[in-house]
Amino acid sequence: MSKIAIVGDGGWGTALAIELFKKGFSVSLWGAFKEYVDETAAARENVKFLKGVKIPRGIEITADYKPLLKAEITIFAVPSQYLRSVLKRLEKIKDGNSIYVSAVKGIENNTLMRMSEVMRDILGEGKKIAAISGPTIAVELARGLPTTIVVSSEDAESAKKVQGVLAGEHLRAYTSEDIIGVELGGSLKNIVAIAAGISDALGFGANTKAALLTRGLAEITRLGAAMGAKRETFAGLSGIGDLITTCISPYSRNRWFGEMLGKGKRADAILKETEMAIEGAATVKSAYELSRRHNAEMPITREVYDVIYGSKKPEAAVRDLMKRSAKPEHY
Repeated sequence: MSKIAIVGDGGWGTALAIELFKKGFSVSLWGAFKEYVDETAAARENVKFLKGVKIPRGIEITADYKPLLKAEITIFAVPSQYLRSVLKRLEKIKDGNSIYVSAVKGIENNTLMRMSEVMRDILGEGKKIAAISGPTIAVELARGLPTTIVVSSEDAESAKKVQGVLAGEHLRAYTSEDIIGVELGGSLKNIVAIAAGISDALGFGANTKAALLTRGLAEITRLGAAMGAKRETFAGLSGIGDLITTCISPYSRNRWFGEMLGKGKRADAILKETEMAIEGAATVKSAYELSRRHNAEMPITREVYDVIYGSKKPEAAVRDLMKRSAKPEHY
């Protein structure tokens, strides 16, 4: 059996581990905190992040890096702002001969790097690196509901190999040559999902959410094109597909975070009360800086940034979006 390592014992990492084990692979699931790893291994359930889903006993749950050294494919599913520190902690794994896959949806704050760029920065040149993205709610995949995903890499053979490993009865995998677009689509949609949650909390309707998704996609595409991505990528699963899911799903953490903001709670207080990673809260910082660097107009991103980090009232953000100067519809 091929050896697969999942780095990150959150909901998505756990769901991937279960799916790949069911396909007959030898799977190790690595977690950063040994006490919780031991609890999960004993209970065979990830009670914090994927409650109610049993983890098969054949999956190795570990806090030791050594089982990762033999992996043919290593998938990282950790919060984006911790990926660099996790990679440094596990730096010895680069001595193996793995394809390293980012399943992380975010942009590093200080460097403004995409996750595959962070991986290459730590693992070094010459390593085979890929990224996966798409509309992937962890609990749905864990329940065996049909899910689709996109695999992208600068190395076509690596993308095809990862595609072959992931593809199955419940998970359909496509490939893409546009790793910039695939990563940006999966990262930036979380910002729009926060806006969608605010809209829900304020009692707005389908008209409003449709406008947010459409104009949100426009500004995601605008920044992506400025950064070298292909515009058509954002019309695919890692763009509009992931955007739709994250903005409407009751399981979406970013949409929930926006809903709490819309109800008047402060961002810092919301983040303190949950152990879940709210990727959009960090990503909006990077997106705001990237929009300035690339001179890309991103009004929804700017207003979400101001609500989270400028203490702007959500109602004021909506008003300012609606009162912007009249112009043609552009993408």
